[in-house]
Amino acid sequence: MIHYNKFTLKNGLKVIVHEDFSTPMVAMNILYDVGAKDESPHQTGFAHLFEHLMFGGSINIPEYDEPLQNAGGENNAYTTNDLTNYYIQLPAKNAEIAFWLESDRMLSLAFGEKSLDVQRKVVCEEFKEHYINKPYGDAWKYLRELVYTQHPYQWMTIGKELSHIENAQLQDVKNFFFKHYRPQNAILCVAGNITTEKVKELSEKWFEPIEAGEKYNRNIADEPEQTSARKLVLEKEVPVSVIYKAYPMAARREKNYYVADLISDVLSGGNSARLHQRLVKEQKLFSQIDCYHTGSVEKGLLVIEGKISEGITAEQADAAIEKELDLLKSEKIAETELEKVKTKIESMLAFEDLSLLNRANNLAFYELLGDASQMNTEFENYNQVTVEDIFEQANEILNPNKCSTMYYLAKKAN
Repeated sequence: MIHYNKFTLKNGLKVIVHEDFSTPMVAMNILYDVGAKDESPHQTGFAHLFEHLMFGGSINIPEYDEPLQNAGGENNAYTTNDLTNYYIQLPAKNAEIAFWLESDRMLSLAFGEKSLDVQRKVVCEEFKEHYINKPYGDAWKYLRELVYTQHPYQWMTIGKELSHIENAQLQDVKNFFFKHYRPQNAILCVAGNITTEKVKELSEKWFEPIEAGEKYNRNIADEPEQTSARKLVLEKEVPVSVIYKAYPMAARREKNYYVADLISDVLSGGNSARLHQRLVKEQKLFSQIDCYHTGSVEKGLLVIEGKISEGITAEQADAAIEKELDLLKSEKIAETELEKVKTKIESMLAFEDLSLLNRANNLAFYELLGDASQMNTEFENYNQVTVEDIFEQANEILNPNKCSTMYYLAKKAN
């Protein structure tokens, strides 16, 4: 059980405190309810660009890293299609430095053409290195565009195309910041060797003077239901051919999300799971195969991804996957198989909670989903899933008419 306290500042900033006096450290996590899905289709990659800009100096603090390092702290951030998250860990005696640094970034960044130009170049290089020049780097660009016809999940976090970042103007960037990076669009979680009273005092001192900003109301239309199979075949300069099969699945807040998560583990949760056991070990059709999901807040994807063995065609590999999926849809799994994957998830959740940073991150994330208390009942959501639920959802999700298949083939030598 993770204990916490919660309060809201006058400007709408939600604050969660998790006291843990067994550690000499404090972790601060600020989650902004903005991700790539909140961008204009004509100006993508902005949420990720901000992940870089946030470290380029704020209005009163020209250097972010130096004072944090001097205080014995470390920090990082990540951006997804759904959210942007910044986190710090430092000795408890220096906790106020985290409040000072993060509140100044929330107040305003030190916007300037020079800072934008530097970070724009960094992001453009990252785009080229990881998504253009790296083998398989563009696979998810094509897969997202195949699966999503309308929803903004159709582009990657780094952006739809390089030109959107190359052409980002200072005023566009400022507008995006003051629309999304406001107190009432954020959740602050402080965990570790600090009292709730102290967090309240420091939050009121450093964060409460920041203007609330206008409440951002998201208005994203659902992706239309897929009713016929889609297929894309690409040839690329890559070492081996890969097959991707993507199926729409439930959103993160829905009961069937947990069923889909368990299905992915039944198929691919370790070396004894079905796909690895039969298609890698026994039949040797793949050198590697995984089933995973995107974990998206809105309706996400269950994906099967397999590296095809030498001498096996994509069609043969695809047929073998379909055979395994048909088996899952025609025969209910054994209670023992379901219990095995539930036990694995229970262990994983318990292991996650050992880290102070993870606790701070997860409390903020569950608050974003609706209520931080869900962190303590998360395993129960999995535990309630039955064999019948798995059977029903396997037939619902793994419907060939809802599948988007991509053959990402190694170009044959002439």
